[in-house]
Amino acid sequence: MVNLTPPQPPPVWTHTPEDVLRLTKEAIEKDRSVEDQVANLPISNCNFDTAALARSEAEFEALMEPLSFYQNASNEAEKLVRDFTVESSMRIDVYNAKVAAQKNIESSGKKLNPEEQRLVDKMILDGTRAGLGWKKELSQVCLEFNKNFNEEKGFVSFTLDDLKGVPQDVVSGYTRRTEMERSLGLKYAENAETRRRAHESYEARLELNAPLLDRAIELRRSIADLLGYKTWADYVTEVKMFLTDLEQRLRPLGVQERQGEPFDGEFYIWDYRYYDRLYLEKSLSLDDALVKEFFPVSVVVPAILEIYQNLFGVRFHEIKDSQTWHPDAQVFAVWAADAKSESDFVGYCYLDLFPRESKYGHAAVWPLLPGYLRSDGKRTYPLAAMVANLAKPTPDRPALMRHDDVVTFFHEMGHVFHGLLSRTQFSRFHGTSVARDFVEAPSQMLENWCWEPKVLEKMSRHYKTGEALSPELIKKIVKSRYVNVGLFYLRQLFFARFDVKVHTHKDKQDITTLWNNLRERVSLVKGGKIIAGQGSFGHLTGGYDAGYYGYIYSQVFAVDMYSTVFKGDPLDPKRGDRYRKSILQPGGSREELDSLEELLGRPANSEAFMKELFGDH
Repeated sequence: MVNLTPPQPPPVWTHTPEDVLRLTKEAIEKDRSVEDQVANLPISNCNFDTAALARSEAEFEALMEPLSFYQNASNEAEKLVRDFTVESSMRIDVYNAKVAAQKNIESSGKKLNPEEQRLVDKMILDGTRAGLGWKKELSQVCLEFNKNFNEEKGFVSFTLDDLKGVPQDVVSGYTRRTEMERSLGLKYAENAETRRRAHESYEARLELNAPLLDRAIELRRSIADLLGYKTWADYVTEVKMFLTDLEQRLRPLGVQERQGEPFDGEFYIWDYRYYDRLYLEKSLSLDDALVKEFFPVSVVVPAILEIYQNLFGVRFHEIKDSQTWHPDAQVFAVWAADAKSESDFVGYCYLDLFPRESKYGHAAVWPLLPGYLRSDGKRTYPLAAMVANLAKPTPDRPALMRHDDVVTFFHEMGHVFHGLLSRTQFSRFHGTSVARDFVEAPSQMLENWCWEPKVLEKMSRHYKTGEALSPELIKKIVKSRYVNVGLFYLRQLFFARFDVKVHTHKDKQDITTLWNNLRERVSLVKGGKIIAGQGSFGHLTGGYDAGYYGYIYSQVFAVDMYSTVFKGDPLDPKRGDRYRKSILQPGGSREELDSLEELLGRPANSEAFMKELFGDH
């Protein structure tokens, strides 16, 4: 690749808290001014540009999304943005201008391209859900819930005797008498009391969020009622019969899997991961701690980036001297592999991979900038940021990743590439701006690479010997994929059914009791002490309300895509290019089922998914 300069510089990250607040207020006033101009247009002057307001929205997002990454400085700014978003959604005068524009477009005979027509339809649909004062309070409640979630710093203390069975490298990674990752205690600790305490501490860590969730559900119920919907789930999505059918088919499988280890009939949630690990070790002689030694962070991350780059025909070039929001974060300029000019620029990728105080505690991707066409015909390029908390190094070992950490990283990078490789006319449809029961499908599909023998060999190197995983160990890892798959999916179904139930009940209910009872009934595990664990179910205030089922439903699409297109040769760049053009490039600019049909050569179906879970039966 020739030495090229990106046509769009990366964002500046030198803002003070005062700058963040000032820029936020200026952006809000500018966007409000555009809305005022649209609202004051004579009906006869309303046209496609009126209906869209798309470029103004895109410019607003282009400023505000990066500013949101100043976590401590942007809480007040984030509240201003949320309030303004609600205010905008309630502007009947702007909505009326859009309706007038739609009528004028139709009467004039003006031909819109498919993406333009889709934009008009979506903007009008948004307006039918406007005008509700309760939206502001709902936005504030969700903001407070998520703030508590992000700032939670709880820990649980154990003695070394309590931690018998937990690998030494795990124990040594935590400070004495201060912290312990509770999920690891559940997986390794031989003492059931340790596992119970770890679970209860983890489950109760956000009980303060329980009343906030109660209020959010109550507000959604009131909003849906005023809009004429039977329930909030009717407003957001249809309730899928798919869940009920899948639960009925999975239950016998889950009951059978519970018999894998001798037990007294009392199977508690804090026992699940422990016995799951024991069963893997005994049935497959698969030692999770040994597998971990083959996945140093310094090997896995570059290997995954190389796989993605070759599959999708792009190249990452790290910008060493570019400023970021934290010294740990890296920034890459992404280009087409054979780039010859500025037009081959793809966008920017940020990787912020290691833990620190007050950082978001899980792995996720933020699409900080969308790509779209500006009014001058030039393109604005996307920016995607992946945040993770990969393992810390210990005094005698480098940072290592469990295999499930590798799967998570591969999954999240799928979201990064969905954001980078999408190419739409309007920012509204860019990248992961797709239906919620499809948004996870591309990344879930890409998880399959982590179970392919030649990929496992490619991205593994023992931290001492440098040897790749042996064929024998790879075979065991692949076999482990569907061990206890029934119990795994029943747990996911519990989350989905809880979400649906709280958003379809017409009357107020005790959702703490529902959380605990439903988990026992659906997941086939007992919970012990009644705890308001729903306070940590961040999806319900983070955009997945009445939509968590999409994590399962999208697996149908993911498995169909992989088995049909990639299974024969998952590293084939030609297949990657076909997938890129059919799925990633259109984003949400057309119906997702149309994109799937283009890729598959037929309508999507659940045959491959059901076969994967239940075989040919």
